[in-house]
Amino acid sequence: MSGDLYVGNLPHSVTEAQIKEHFESAGQVYSVMIMTDQKGRSRCFGFVNVENPEQAALDLNDKELQGRKLRVSRAIPETPVRAGFQFNRRGGGRRSFSR
Repeated sequence: MSGDLYVGNLPHSVTEAQIKEHFESAGQVYSVMIMTDQKGRSRCFGFVNVENPEQAALDLNDKELQGRKLRVSRAIPETPVRAGFQFNRRGGGRRSFSR
């Protein structure tokens, strides 16, 4: 069963092809995505979809890639935000959208 992994502490210069090659030692890699900022620069983390995420995380966490120890764990799915409901900065209550 495939699943996504969070990969942190990526080198700035690493490419998706290099990450794919690194992760193929733990099984089949389906996709790689490096997160970038608005200017297209690496944010030093990304996501890798692999065949066996639990085993890949165990095998590759703390392994070096271009001199940096990677942080590899299961990715936590993003939870949807309910539209039209916000909390104020003090931590409670509804915020009025009209002023």
